[in-house]
Amino acid sequence: MITQVPGVRVGHHHRIGGGWATGTTVVLLPEGTVGGVDARGGAPGTRETDLLAPENLVSRVDAVCLSGGSAYGLAAADGVMRWLGERGIGFPVGPESHHVVPIVPAAVLFDLPRGEWGNRPDADFGYAACEAATDGPVEMGSVGAGAGARVGSLKGGIGSASARVGEFTVGAIAAVNAKGEVVDLSTGGFWVDGEPGEFPPAPGRPAQLTARPSDLNTTIGVVATDAALDKAQCKRLAMAAQHGLARAVRPSHTLFDGDTVFAAATGVRPVSGPVELDALYTSAAEVFARAVAHGALTATTIGDLHSYRDVWA
Repeated sequence: MITQVPGVRVGHHHRIGGGWATGTTVVLLPEGTVGGVDARGGAPGTRETDLLAPENLVSRVDAVCLSGGSAYGLAAADGVMRWLGERGIGFPVGPESHHVVPIVPAAVLFDLPRGEWGNRPDADFGYAACEAATDGPVEMGSVGAGAGARVGSLKGGIGSASARVGEFTVGAIAAVNAKGEVVDLSTGGFWVDGEPGEFPPAPGRPAQLTARPSDLNTTIGVVATDAALDKAQCKRLAMAAQHGLARAVRPSHTLFDGDTVFAAATGVRPVSGPVELDALYTSAAEVFARAVAHGALTATTIGDLHSYRDVWA
């Protein structure tokens, strides 16, 4: 999982039931992590992405906030900033240790109105997700930013995966809420092959579904590595992860999706040259594709939005 990249922690906070079906996921990053981003969908909802451009001043990121709630859900990042600021974590702007501005890029997905209108993540969701953050196994499925997610005709959710590339680790987390389908609805087979035995074989029978795909969506996520990359190289890592999304979801990057992927390089291990760098990019695509598939595989049914496991039990 993404937490196999040393120093990376993940926390979720969500509400499901009683008129709620939404949440927030936070990826907390070790000091000195360099960031990048690639937004490829036609309807992104983002915050603090311009600062990640290679030509701009700030290169480090302290956390990434992924949230439901469409543009309203960007408020969750305020809570992440408050949590980090209370701990003196951020870009220093004054003489005192607490004179910092936490750098928290964020992206949101459209899950309105999965519950009642007005029930959406706010700053308290972001703060609570930070409080819950751990470097242990990532809880997947209908949790955090994936609580109200859908992928095509099925329930979506949070997925994570990782891989070793020589001495490096590459990990990804995705909140899967795409317009396209993650499986072939005529057979139940995932578009992604994955590692041997990672995903179930295609049941070979068509889906019996009650929910129609939505035209308002977005898949968002983070790909992280312990390699030492600059901002331009992180941008390329995020671009590679978007290729993985295109392998996992058909169609992807539509006009109605706001597909956005952040990249984070913790800088522990130097990269010796372009061959190692290209291997990292190749892995980012594969790992993000697997994370997307896991988001659908581990989701649970909410109302008439059925999960993969319920449709093809």
